[in-house]
Amino acid sequence: MAVDQIEQGRSTAKPWRNRVLSTRDAGLLIGGLVVLALLIGTTTSGWTKNGQSLILLGSRRGRSGNNHASTSGEPRIPIPFNCSNETSSGLPTCHRAATCPLLLPSRSAAPSSEQPRASPSSPTTTTCPEYFLYIHSDLSPWRDEGITRETLERARDNATFRLVVVAGRAYVEKYRPAFQTRDVFTLWGILQLLSRYPGRVPDLDLMFFCDDTPVVHAAAYPDHSRAPPLFIYCKNDTALGIVFPDWTFWGWPEVNIRPWAPFLEEVQRETRRVPWMNREPYAFWKGNPDVGGRLRGDLMRCNVSSNGKDWNARLVRQDWEDADRNGFKDSNLAKQCTYRYKIYVQGRTWSVSQKYILACGSPVLRINTTFHDFFSRGLVAGRHYWPIDAARMCPSIKFAVDWGNAHPVQAQRMGEEGSSFSRDELSMDNVYDYMLHLLTHYARLLRYRPTVPEKATEYCLESMACPEDGRAGEFMMECMEKYVADFDPCTMPPSFTFPRSWPEDGGGGQHIRKDA
Repeated sequence: MAVDQIEQGRSTAKPWRNRVLSTRDAGLLIGGLVVLALLIGTTTSGWTKNGQSLILLGSRRGRSGNNHASTSGEPRIPIPFNCSNETSSGLPTCHRAATCPLLLPSRSAAPSSEQPRASPSSPTTTTCPEYFLYIHSDLSPWRDEGITRETLERARDNATFRLVVVAGRAYVEKYRPAFQTRDVFTLWGILQLLSRYPGRVPDLDLMFFCDDTPVVHAAAYPDHSRAPPLFIYCKNDTALGIVFPDWTFWGWPEVNIRPWAPFLEEVQRETRRVPWMNREPYAFWKGNPDVGGRLRGDLMRCNVSSNGKDWNARLVRQDWEDADRNGFKDSNLAKQCTYRYKIYVQGRTWSVSQKYILACGSPVLRINTTFHDFFSRGLVAGRHYWPIDAARMCPSIKFAVDWGNAHPVQAQRMGEEGSSFSRDELSMDNVYDYMLHLLTHYARLLRYRPTVPEKATEYCLESMACPEDGRAGEFMMECMEKYVADFDPCTMPPSFTFPRSWPEDGGGGQHIRKDA
């Protein structure tokens, strides 16, 4: 696919020095101190890879606003990572201290998504963006009957891999190769979630499809509850599937697209460098027109023609093989914000380019599409983008550009709304929270207790990142979470209530229907 691509509350108890600790209390205290010492010991010199201390580029600020101190002023808990932990085979092993329940008692169990706990150490919990409500829609086929092991197994024929999470640890069974490193960076993102919110991701068992085109068609399942639950990157209204953030949020090394958070920082610098009024007064698109069937071919006809017909579009063919040979010197997406308008057109189905186009601060001329990813269902026509009629593509583009140039204040406002959406509603904080809410709700539907498949391999930060060299390894380091979250995930209001037969405690693997 081408790219256009916790301050504790004040206690009334006596000071600890005036109390006599029970044996159990003393044991808990000592145990917690030991674990803390181990964590500090593994991170005092930063993360270590290949025996060297790592300084990470583009390190991200969480909701606490500081990578080094929590909102209470206490040091944040670092996520341990050390590539010197090697076995005789030369491959790093997964450490056994994935979570720290003694230090994080309130984080040891997954919360109910509808009833988040107030944390005395964090600010008021934020409200999730509205597109989070589509989690309920994606899971609705299995809402009443739940998901049995047999139902899940029906997804095997299409799945790229199977992911099982048990006690906060990830196990993967691969069925078939994915295109490039889609599966690698999708799994890397899930490991970041497990590290960011330790103990909060419930036990679960899922199948994931890493291709573009939806394969579970609603028409094939009159009883939707019998459809195989399959995690995917996109779908349309005729398909069933559970939409999940795509791999490029953590990077796409094959085409040199950086992880989303550092990309946003770079594109903000570039957009300040070229203010909107100083940009070329045309609509711009750059990509591979040979992908996506008729739509992209039709778009290329809107270019300036030899007979002088100008549809206000500037369209450039992207040759990724040539870009690779050229070191991607002319393919930096952050530097493609020099036009007042940007065009979005789908690829084979959707295109990952949409978020990069939105980030430019130029109004997005979005050619109508039936496909959507997890966040695009939150975009509003006339606010975040200008809809382009695919049947009258060229004149629609020309009209939009002419109108925008004649009404610069309104046009610039639309560009700013789209950019704000990509920066705020699509921040990595919200991407991780979407993943957490989705997996928590999904785990509630399981009518069996997840177990590790016989052929599965455990995945962890070290086992994935330490062997990686080159651009893939660099991107993994660039987007790695450094600290355990010291804040609650955003609050997602429910759009409906789960059946009374379902428990409400949020613990995956134990949500077995009482009538099952």
